[in-house]
Parts: sequence; structure tokens; C-alpha cells
Amino acid sequence: MAPKAKGKATASQQPPLPIEDLFTNLNRHIERSEFEQAVKVADQVLSVAQNDEDAIRCKVVALIKCDSIDKALSIILSAQRQNLPFDFSYFKAYCLYRQNKLDEALESLKGLEKTSETMLLESQILFRLGKMDACVDVYQKLQKSKIDSLEINLAAGMILAGKSSQVQEMMEANRIKASSSFELAYNTACSLIERNKFTDAEQLLLTARRVGQETLMDDNLAEDDIEIELAPIAVQLAYVQQLLGRSPEAMQAYTEIINRNLADESSFAIAVNNLIALKGSKDVSDNLRKLDRLKEQDAPAFQLARGLDKLSPKQKEAIYTNRVLLLLHANKMDQARELVAALPDMFADSVLPVLLQAAVFVRENKASKAEEILSQFAEKFPDKSRVILLARAQVAAAAGHPQIAADSLSKIHDIQHMPATVATVVALKERAGDVDGASSVLDSAIKWWSNAMTEDGKLNVIMQEAASFKVRHGKEEDAAHLYEELVKSRGSIDALVGLVNTVARVDVDKAEAYEKKLKPLPGLKGIDVDSLEKTSGAKHIEGAPVVTEAHEEGKKEKPKEKEKEKAKVSERV
Repeated sequence: MAPKAKGKATASQQPPLPIEDLFTNLNRHIERSEFEQAVKVADQVLSVAQNDEDAIRCKVVALIKCDSIDKALSIILSAQRQNLPFDFSYFKAYCLYRQNKLDEALESLKGLEKTSETMLLESQILFRLGKMDACVDVYQKLQKSKIDSLEINLAAGMILAGKSSQVQEMMEANRIKASSSFELAYNTACSLIERNKFTDAEQLLLTARRVGQETLMDDNLAEDDIEIELAPIAVQLAYVQQLLGRSPEAMQAYTEIINRNLADESSFAIAVNNLIALKGSKDVSDNLRKLDRLKEQDAPAFQLARGLDKLSPKQKEAIYTNRVLLLLHANKMDQARELVAALPDMFADSVLPVLLQAAVFVRENKASKAEEILSQFAEKFPDKSRVILLARAQVAAAAGHPQIAADSLSKIHDIQHMPATVATVVALKERAGDVDGASSVLDSAIKWWSNAMTEDGKLNVIMQEAASFKVRHGKEEDAAHLYEELVKSRGSIDALVGLVNTVARVDVDKAEAYEKKLKPLPGLKGIDVDSLEKTSGAKHIEGAPVVTEAHEEGKKEKPKEKEKEKAKVSERV
């Protein structure tokens, strides 16, 4: 029998390639974007040259490109534990950013040289953290680096930093047209929305959609991919329709986006949230099911899916807020309590979590508990107390606690002396039986406006109300003093009338003296007052025509006859 031919040597039996050839292969795979192959070749290099910096760096980058963020970060942390003599802080920061560990990512960037690369990553982290002023500051420094499409991110950052009015100025300074790209047109339209220029924003969004379709078709993208890419524009168009009061159009647009399911995760979530906001308390169960599509499926409680990390903190907060409100409408109190308990940690800089906690207590008929937590928050964060104190006043007033409501309004320093606030506080204190407290509020407001350099009209209003209040509560002398001040300083006829009526209660002679200052009304000259006082009023005369009969159906009369009858009535009274 002939001997068997020897088989070819297996790959494991082949001698390893020289390290130079391995690096050549590694470079080729990276240039061709063949990142999975690049990882394998990097491993081959590391099997020959353990802890080679270039091989580790290439492997980390390739894993990041493959979206294997956890594996890339694991390699970086392993290198740090081994105290290897190279710094992967930038890649560590990027991996942490991708994992949404934003504070850790920002910390990892500290100490690194401020290059375009590190500053761009820093700006993206700050953007995600919602620190828009700092984000815009970094973007503006990066403008000198001539980074492609930087103006798109800069415009987005300026909008979220509350600087929408500066977007147009920035574009003009850089000689950029909004229509130069569909992304920039979209962001510019968003700045117009923030400035309440909704019609202009709608036109620019339509331009953005057209430019986007043309650009992406030139890139040979499939129709579905184009629709996904332009989904943010579609959602924003629906939002503008909503703002313009075209709710049926907006609802239809949101519904189509949701049903077609051809949108990125963030745009889909915004469409769901805005549709729910439009529908309000209608279809609560269906709306809760829609929100369930946005949750992390493995999470025991409601938590937004990881794919929604790109939503701004404000957008995330809106979704959680609507979730709580729907749970309250559905009377699912256990779920509502559980969710609001988690919100303060999620949105530490916001007042909405404590307002929602208060809403849950009110729904449970625990108004006093709601008032308590609102009061504690206002004391702890005085710079955020205005809306909290307004909410506390509303809760207290509705619960029949007028004194607490009045005290809450009185603590809002920038409005406590405004006429509307003063009137409300006085009414609440009156309801609580605190007449002296109400009077003190009026006196304090008068003193404040007397020392103010402007708004004389407001002082007049408050003095008139104070005088009326004091008359109503038997303080005629104080009221008369206020009326006298108004007459002397303003020459107010209304005040003079009030003065006469008030003084007449305590000093008739003095009232008559003031009464003489009133100008006689035209047409009343020569009237015999004594004769009028003896008259008991209008008398019914038999046979006299009744004025209302002239308006009855079928009894139209000539104008002259009407005039005669009216004259007769006048003569016979």
C-alpha cells in the first residue's frame, strides 16, 4: 500500500509572522475599517510582544470602533493596574462617556493637554451633562481649530444654554448660511423656536428636510435609512405645528412617526412624549403603554432605556414627569410614589421632583405633608424658591389653609409688593380672620411704593384698596387719612368721594366741607333737593304706555310716536 500523503501543516504549526509583517497587516485592516480583523491581528502582536503600546492602542481603538466599549475599557483598566508606562486617559474618558458615566469621564480628562481632540470630547461630555454654558465656552475656543461642522454643535449648545438669540450672530460672524447643511438648518430652526418665531422655524425645518433628502440620496442611502436620519426634523415639524395651535396636524404627524417606527430612539421618545402631552388625560392606559416602550426592559421599575442617553436632561425630565402625571390619573399610587422618590437623585438641580412629590401627597389628601416638603425645599434652596412657594400657596389655599397660603406668597420678595400679590394676601388673611395682619400687609406695601422712584400708579391703587379695606373693618380714621393723602398728592376725584363717605360716618360737618370741593355734575343745576327727598320714586300711571311694549313682536311703532310716548312718561313721573 502506498504511504499516505502528508497533510498540509495547520495554522498553529506555521511559524509566526515577523512582527513587522503583523503591524503591516494591522495597519491595513485599520485603514480598510476592518476592525474585527484588526483586533485579531493586535492579539497576534501582543502574543509576540506583550504589552506593546502600539498594539494595545490599536486594539483599544478597534474595539471602540466595533462598539465593544466594555472590552476596550477593560483593557485600559488592566494597563493602569499593571502601571504600564503609557497614558490611555483620553480613551478611558471616551469609553466612560459612551457608558454614560459622565462625571467619571470628565475627571479622566483632567490633567490632559488641551488639544482639539480632548476639548471636543470635553464639550460633548458637558453637553450631555447639561452644563451648556461651559460647553459653549469650549466650542468657542475650538472655533480657532477649524474643525469641520463645529458650528452645528456650537449652535446646539448655544440653544440649550439659553443663548438662542446669539446663534444668528455666530453664523454671520463665521459667514455660514443656515441652509449649508440640513443639520445646521435644523439647529437654527430650533433657535427660532426658542425665540417664539414659529412660522420662520417651520419654513426652515422644511428647508432642512429638503436639503437632507437631497444630501442623503446623493450618499445612496436607502429610503428607510433616510427617513430614520431625518426623523428629528419630522418630530420638530410636528412640535412647531403643536405650538402654532394646529393640534390635529401635530397629533397625526406624531402618530405616523410612532406607527412607522422609522426613527432613531431619541426622536421616537420625543414623539411619544409630545403626543401624550397633547392628549392630556385622555386614553391614560394607552399612553402608559406607549411610555413602556421607552423603558429599560430589565429594570424592575420604570427607567429610560440606555439608548436614550442622548436625550437632554430637560427632555428626560419631561418624560418622567408625564409618567408620574399619568400614574396619578390612573390612580396607580404605589408606582407614582416609587417613581417620584427616585427623581431627586436623577434631576438634582430641578424643582420638578419636589413639585411632583407634593402632587402625589395632594392626590392622597395629605395637603399638610405637601406644604411641609415644599417649605423645606424653599428654605434649603432659596434661589429656587419662587415657584415652590407659589405651589405651596396654591396647595394651602385649595386645602383651606389661607394663613399658610398668605405666608407663602409674602416670602416671594420680588412680587410681595405687587398690587395683585398684595390683594391676594389681604384676601387670604381676611379669610383666615387675621384682619390686623392684612392691614399690616397693606401698610407695608404703601410704605414700599412710597419710597420707590417709579410706578406712582401702583401706589394709588394700593392706597385706594387700603382705604376701602380700613372702612370695611371699622378703621374710618385710618381710611380718611389715606383718602386725604390721595386727594392732596394726586387730586383724585374717587379718593375725594371716598373721603366724603368715610368722614360722614364720624364728622358730618367735616364731610360737608369736603363735599363742597366736588364739582357739580352737568345737568343737575337748579334741582330742588328737598323736593326730591319727598318723592317716593317713580309712580305707575294707569293708561301710560310701557316702554318694553315697543319691543314686543308685532307691535312696531313709528319713531315719532315712540318719542311722544317717552315724553309723556317723562312728564307724568
